[in-house]
Amino acid sequence: MVGAVTPPKRTSAPRAYARPVSQAYTVTNLREVEDAAARHGFSEMQESRFPQRDLDARETGLSLHALRPGKRQPFAHRHREAEEVYVVLSGSGRVKLDDDVVEVGAMDAIRVSPETTRAFEAGPEGLEFLAFGPHRSGDAEMVHDFWGD
Repeated sequence: MVGAVTPPKRTSAPRAYARPVSQAYTVTNLREVEDAAARHGFSEMQESRFPQRDLDARETGLSLHALRPGKRQPFAHRHREAEEVYVVLSGSGRVKLDDDVVEVGAMDAIRVSPETTRAFEAGPEGLEFLAFGPHRSGDAEMVHDFWGD
């Protein structure tokens, strides 16, 4: 039948779907994506979920981060090519962008050029935000001891 849509195929996660070759979209609940922070020993500071594979996204990068109250990301990062946009969902805190520190709160959107080093710090109620940008494998460089205090 022309124009018929095949329902999304379920993956192991209850609400996550994998995209068959003919599927034009994918639906994934971000809270059901594996927490990479826990896997790497950073669960006391934050949760970080990178759903690219769960979404079968080939070109788009997306991540969900939740910093615990008063905590900072354990390292900063920058890119060679990928510009990113961050959207604060809830809470408040600060983002350090190279040498500048900017206060952020719910529904603030922050565009960051690739070469700008960035890291977030949560306020007293925590900080939850999304990061969006093009997916470029091997494009990121981690920066340790970025806050310098």
